[in-house]
Amino acid sequence: MKIAIFGVGLIGGSLALCFKGKPGITVVGHAHLPELLEPMVSRGVVDSATLSVEEAALDADFIFLCVPVGQLEHYLLLLSKLPLKKGCIISDVGSTKQSITSLAEKIQWDGVYFIGGHPMAGSERSGITAASAVLFENAYYVLSPTAGVPEEVCHSLERLLKYTGAQIVRVEPGMHDDIVGAISHLPHIIAASLVNQVRTHNEENGLYRVLAAGGFRDITRIASSDPIVWRDILLSNRDVLLNLLQEWNQQIERFTRLLVEQDGDGIADEFRAAGAFRSELPERRKGMITPLFDLYIDVPDTPGIIGQIATQLGDHRINLSNMQIIESREDVPGILRLSFRQEEDWEKAKKLLSEQRYHVVV
Repeated sequence: MKIAIFGVGLIGGSLALCFKGKPGITVVGHAHLPELLEPMVSRGVVDSATLSVEEAALDADFIFLCVPVGQLEHYLLLLSKLPLKKGCIISDVGSTKQSITSLAEKIQWDGVYFIGGHPMAGSERSGITAASAVLFENAYYVLSPTAGVPEEVCHSLERLLKYTGAQIVRVEPGMHDDIVGAISHLPHIIAASLVNQVRTHNEENGLYRVLAAGGFRDITRIASSDPIVWRDILLSNRDVLLNLLQEWNQQIERFTRLLVEQDGDGIADEFRAAGAFRSELPERRKGMITPLFDLYIDVPDTPGIIGQIATQLGDHRINLSNMQIIESREDVPGILRLSFRQEEDWEKAKKLLSEQRYHVVV
C-alpha cells in the first residue's frame, strides 16, 4: 500500500508517523521546496520524499492533502488532471469542509474518491519537528464523504485511520463548518480582537502590557496563531463566521444592557448559565484548541530550588516542555508554572510533586 502525503508538517508529518513502518505500507512525502526534502527522510517521518506531484501521487492508494486551507483547491485540481490509480482515496485535513468537498463533487473522477477529513488536534508548535505519532490519540477525527462515495470506500479510510488512535466521526460538511466556526474560528477572532484592544490602550499607558500577564496572556494565547494560516481559514468559512459574529454582537449587547441597567442578577445569571454548560464539557480530550497541560506550584525563595524540581522530574523521566517563574519576592513564595506537552507527563508530575509536599494547583 502506498500513501502519499502532501505537506509534511505538524499534521501531515504526524499522519506519516502513524502509518510508517506498519506492515505493507510505504509513505511518500511531497514537498514544494528542495530544502524540505531532507528533514522528512533523515527524521524518519517518511520512507521517501519528492518534489514531483506526479511521482508522489501516481500508484498511490491513499493521498492526504495536508497543505494550508488556502492551497487545498489548487492541489485537488492538480490531482484531478493526473491518471491516478483506480480506487485511490483522496482526503484532506483542512479545518473547513464545505468549500473543498463542493469542489470535489464538481470534478469528474475516474474511479477515484474524495473524502473530506479533519483531525481535531494540534499543537502550539508547528512544522515537521513538532510531528508526533501520538498527536491524534484521544482526539476526534471528522470525515465528510462527498455524495456518492461507496460505504466500503469510507470503511477503507476508517480502517487506515485506526493507526492514529483517534475516534472517527462522520459529519456533514456544512454542519462541520458551523460547529468548528463556533468552537474554534470565532474564539480566534475574539482573542485577536481583545489583544488588539488592549494593545491600543497600551500605546497610551504601558501598564496595560505590564499587568496583562498570567490569566490574560493564557486566555488569549490563540491570538498568536499563524496569521496567514488563519487568514485562509477565516476566509474559507466566511459565511458561517459572519452569522456567528452577528450572534456574538447580540451577546455583547446583552451584557452592555445589563451593565447600563445595573442588573446584577442578570449578570450573575449569565455567568451561572455559562458555568453550568462549561462544566459539562469534556475536560482533557484533545480538541480544536490545544489544551494546556500546566501545573502551578508555590516554591520558596531559596537557591537551587528550581534546579531541584527540574532534576526530580528528569529523574522520573517526566518530559517538561517549559517552566516560568510568575512571581518571586523575598516576602512572597515564588509561583512556578510547569508546562507539559503530554497529559501523561502532566499527571505524573502532579503526583510526584504532591508526594514531595509541594502545593500543586492545576
